[in-house]
Amino acid sequence: MAEETEKPESSITIEGIEDIDPVKLWDDIGTWFTEYLWNTNTAYQGIIILGSFFLGYFLYRMACGHVDDAITKRDMPSRAKRVLLNLRKLLFPLLTLISIFVSTRIAESDLVGMNVYLTEGMMKVLLAWIAIRVAVQFIENNAVRNIFALTIWSVAALSIFGVLDQTTATLDAIGFNIGDFRLSALAVIKGILSLFLLLYMAVFLSSFLERRVLKAKSLTRSSQVLISKIVRVILIVFALLIGLTSSGIDLSLFAVFGGAIGLGIGFGLQKGISNLFSGMLLLVDRSIQPGDVIELENGTFGWVQQMAARYTEIVTRDNKSFLIPNEEFITQRVVNWSHGDTLIRLEVCFGVHYNSDPHDVKRLAEIAAATPERVCGDPTPVCHLVEFGDSSLNFKLRFWIKDAEKGVTNMRGAVMLALWDSFKEHGIEIPYPHREVYLHDVTA
Repeated sequence: MAEETEKPESSITIEGIEDIDPVKLWDDIGTWFTEYLWNTNTAYQGIIILGSFFLGYFLYRMACGHVDDAITKRDMPSRAKRVLLNLRKLLFPLLTLISIFVSTRIAESDLVGMNVYLTEGMMKVLLAWIAIRVAVQFIENNAVRNIFALTIWSVAALSIFGVLDQTTATLDAIGFNIGDFRLSALAVIKGILSLFLLLYMAVFLSSFLERRVLKAKSLTRSSQVLISKIVRVILIVFALLIGLTSSGIDLSLFAVFGGAIGLGIGFGLQKGISNLFSGMLLLVDRSIQPGDVIELENGTFGWVQQMAARYTEIVTRDNKSFLIPNEEFITQRVVNWSHGDTLIRLEVCFGVHYNSDPHDVKRLAEIAAATPERVCGDPTPVCHLVEFGDSSLNFKLRFWIKDAEKGVTNMRGAVMLALWDSFKEHGIEIPYPHREVYLHDVTA
């Protein structure tokens, strides 16, 4: 007799959905609607709430203009003004809350004797919204602040109306199994919220620590940037790992799947990872640091404003920001004008007429080169006769500066103007090409 083999169970099973009876759920909703909403008392409370919202909005529109003027005209820090302008938006729920409170006290008095359970709940919801919005004002990002406020308020509203336990139980009932691991809708929501909260806290904490590290005088600029990058990466990675594990997700389940995805992402982000490690290498060997004056092969000249994870920002003399990938500083030739020492030498070539005394020209050129303020006095400018040209005596004038970030072309121009003035004063001519035409009479 052949042995019967049991049919293997599926490794993924969906639970909770089959336990939901749509007919019973619809009947429960109808019963609740009839008992709690479809009655005269609830209708009166709805009128009170709706009228309070209209009244609150009307008063808010009347007052917001005056409040804005009072805030903007006051002499206070910009951050304080931003917080006050955000709190100004709470005037609408606050005025609505006051209106509902006054109406509720009148409705529940002995003269009227109304049951005010709905207005009481609405007052608690509005009060929770105001308190939460005030509490999250320390968050600067508007989108993040709104997400935090809405999430906390949703949980508070469900708790106020007494349906928080039922909501969590329903979400927990909807899920599916992967082997021994069960993933429910509640776990997904908790995981998303945990990841969002932890990632924001990691970014906030890394920004705070970065500001502290940048103020440390004992560290070099490159060390400060390197430490800030490492701290940010570590905090974000830990936030991701803690957020996933705290939501009940077993990371070992995604080992093979994550390896395949990681391989694909690795090929796709090859340039990004290369730029990331190139930036760290630049900071470690200190070949390029924030504040250095550099020149690239393509002629880009400027100073290093910022070294980010993927790129380095170069600001030119015309205030253009070039975002150069970090990898290019490793693979290309880069002239670092301030590497090791900010003292650099510039050169100006010129020629004078053969009628000029080269000894006087050399002396006057060295004196003229020392005239601009940015030219260093030590080492002193020096001028050399380098060539007996076709129509001129050719010289090279060399001088030194320490502030290349303030410009190089403008310094050459200033020295050349000083040469021009000095040569004009002492009658030294600068030759230029000219043509002579001779006309001959030819007799036949």
